[in-house]
Parts: sequence; structure tokens; C-alpha cells
Amino acid sequence: MISALPRRRTLLAASTATALALLVSGCGVGGGDAHRIRVGVSGDSPEWDVLAKEAKKEGLTVETVVFDDYSLPNKALSAGDIELNAFQHLVFLAQSNAENKTDIAPIAATTVVPLGLYSGKHKQLADLPARAEIALPNDPANQGRGLRVLEQAKLIELRKDAGLFATPDDITANPKHVKLTPVNAQQTPRTLKDTDAAIINDGVAELAGIAADTALFKDDPAAPQSVPYLNVIAARSNQKDNADYRKIVELYASQAVQDEVRRTSNGTAHHVELPAADLQAEVARIQKQLKR
Repeated sequence: MISALPRRRTLLAASTATALALLVSGCGVGGGDAHRIRVGVSGDSPEWDVLAKEAKKEGLTVETVVFDDYSLPNKALSAGDIELNAFQHLVFLAQSNAENKTDIAPIAATTVVPLGLYSGKHKQLADLPARAEIALPNDPANQGRGLRVLEQAKLIELRKDAGLFATPDDITANPKHVKLTPVNAQQTPRTLKDTDAAIINDGVAELAGIAADTALFKDDPAAPQSVPYLNVIAARSNQKDNADYRKIVELYASQAVQDEVRRTSNGTAHHVELPAADLQAEVARIQKQLKR
């Protein structure tokens, strides 16, 4: 018989040790309910509230566990403190697996969203002055994409072989002499009062109340080069074929959940369906770049 545990939303923060301790005390480890699935997310994720309601009809209890630090959900998943997570794109996952020696696999694509350049001082890209200070995420996965956005905006040029993990050292031309300031991805909105502009992830911008249509520039989430930035549902590799997880994947693609994704993203999120094997192959391809 399925346990009647309510779906709970737990907020985890601070250090990894503190966060995991809170998770253990708040949700329990191992649990007595084989059909209870805890999903790690970053920020508010109302589509998972809708999914939880649909999952209940299938005999599954879905709980969201909210992390405010991108470094934590994969550690919690690898440790077995949650069953799935849904907060990262393929490049971030590949980097995390390599750095932390974890074996986490994507089991479904969710959405791909644009990455934008925002400003609290300037209304148009052309308004950015010479020597403008621009904040961008400091983690390799998001920094590389952020630099590509700046290149597409014609603010900088990068080495042709810079790859997905480009760094400021790969800049070959900087005609406006912009100054780049790397910061934690989730802190980028706070820099807007002190900088000319910032590269801000879509979800982080939404949480900060920054409208997507105010971006000075953003990349095209439908372009082929955006495939590495597909956001995914991830599981431990030895559980990637779990039957309950397959139900979660099917429910995420349902009309009810997708309507909520479109509503809450103001149409910026593009749902993508790719076979899990293709997603896993893409992670392997990205990891090869890390070894160069």
C-alpha cells in the first residue's frame, strides 16, 4: 500500500554538510515508501507541483527539494538523499560528474531556455559604454555559454577552438574593452546595481523578478548549438531505467505539466524530447572536451 505522505517542499542552503543534514532530517534517507520520489530543483518550480498531482493518480508520491546552491543537488543525488534532480543542463552535468567523480545520467530532456545579457542602467545593447563592466557566472559550464552570448552580441571574439568551456583567457578581441567580472551564477542579479550589465540564467532572472523580454541580448534556444544546454531530469546511472522514473518522464511531457511550463516561463522555455541514450551520449561527448 502506498504511504499517504504529503508532498513537501524543503529548502536547502548553506554548506553541503548542513544542507544534506537538513535533507536527512527533513525527508529521511531510504524511506519506507518505494514509490516516493524526491526531486531536487533550484528555485521555484511550479510545474513539479502539477506533476506531483498527476503522479499521485499513478500511485507515486513526488516531493520537491529546493536547493539554493547549484553545487548541492548532484551531491545529494549521488549520496542517495534524493532520487532525481531537475535543475541543470548537459554541460553542467558533464562538468559536475568529472569534478566530483559521480555517475549521474540524464534520463529525459525538459526544456532549453535562452541565456541573456541584462542591465539595470542601459536599455539597449548599443548603449553599453566603452570599458563597461559585465558580470557573468563563474562556474565553467555557464561561463563558457555566457562568453558565447557576449561573442554573438559582438562584444568580444573567442578563439575558434575555445569549445564549450571557454574562459576569459580565450578572448582574442575585445573592441569595447569590456571588463568581465565572474561571480556565482545565482548572485548575478545582485550585481546589476554595481555593473553595466550581467549574464543571468533564465531561472535566476525569473526568481529575481527580471522580465525575460528586457534582455539586451540573448541566445537562441532553438539553435542546434543549444543542444548541450538542454535541461534534464537526472538519476544515478544504476537507476536510469527505473520504471517509476519512466513514469515521471512521461508525466513531465504531459499537457498539464507543459501548460504550466509555458505559463511560468512566459513562453521562453522550449520543451525538447530526445531519447535518453542520445542525452547520455551527449554528456560523454562533452566530458571528452573536459579531458583535453
